[in-house]
Amino acid sequence: MGMPTDVGAVDLMIAFPHADANIDDYTFRSLLRDEGSADMVFPVEYIFHDVPNHLEKGNDPIEVTLAEMDKCGVAIGLLGGLDETSRRALSEYPDRFRASIHVDPNDITGSVRQIRRAHDEFGIKAVQSFPAGCVPQVPVSDRRYYPVYQTCIDLDIPMITNAGVPGPRVPMDCQHVRHFDQVCYDFPELRIVMRHGAEPWEDLAVKLMLKWPGLYYMTSAFAPKYYPKAIIDYANTRGADKVMYAGYYPMGISLERTFNEMPHVPFRDHVWPKFLRENAMRVFKLDE
Repeated sequence: MGMPTDVGAVDLMIAFPHADANIDDYTFRSLLRDEGSADMVFPVEYIFHDVPNHLEKGNDPIEVTLAEMDKCGVAIGLLGGLDETSRRALSEYPDRFRASIHVDPNDITGSVRQIRRAHDEFGIKAVQSFPAGCVPQVPVSDRRYYPVYQTCIDLDIPMITNAGVPGPRVPMDCQHVRHFDQVCYDFPELRIVMRHGAEPWEDLAVKLMLKWPGLYYMTSAFAPKYYPKAIIDYANTRGADKVMYAGYYPMGISLERTFNEMPHVPFRDHVWPKFLRENAMRVFKLDE
């Protein structure tokens, strides 16, 4: 059968293109020390080429994104923040977009209040965080994250956390996959989703997903031809319910490229609908 094209895929990491991207847009700009990063518009452009984050004058960013989603069979996109464009998209197209927010737990009380306000006002479906991009960095298992994790449990929403070597040129240890072991032990009710590869510790990520029921993985920031073999093998065996699709549009990879490469991923037939839609709908409770 191969990859189906009519399941209504869920993309767990999507945003809107804009015309004036700048390195100063990134909150972790102060962490970057090398001259090369200072010259970049996108702090991982040394990895990604032909970044699709541009917008022609007069075009509406929401309409551009929706056109790309429709072309590739993406029914729902999870947004990563609540800026003006995202709020408009949630208001005008509630059937196509779901909300989440990004937090830096260095402000512990502020993060918890931000989550609760966003949940009350926008019905957010997840909380996201970039440990290596926090200022200062915050390890995944650090005490500063613990009130955030408990708030996610109280609101019955997942936590999405970067795992593995970060793309921006900042230290990596705070995102070592070993940290998830302690978090899952301390918060057995938490649904926590690793994003951005977990490399080079993807084998450990699989071991921990086997161990902990609440630990999941999404494929964000990777073109399909680069999906880690350990993750594909896990999805095809005991992990069919644990691995979910996420892209990287428009931050680094076009939807067109992603869905052109996707059919070549050697998922088994029963894995495809779970990977593309069913797991995300269940874990993030997107139909509620």
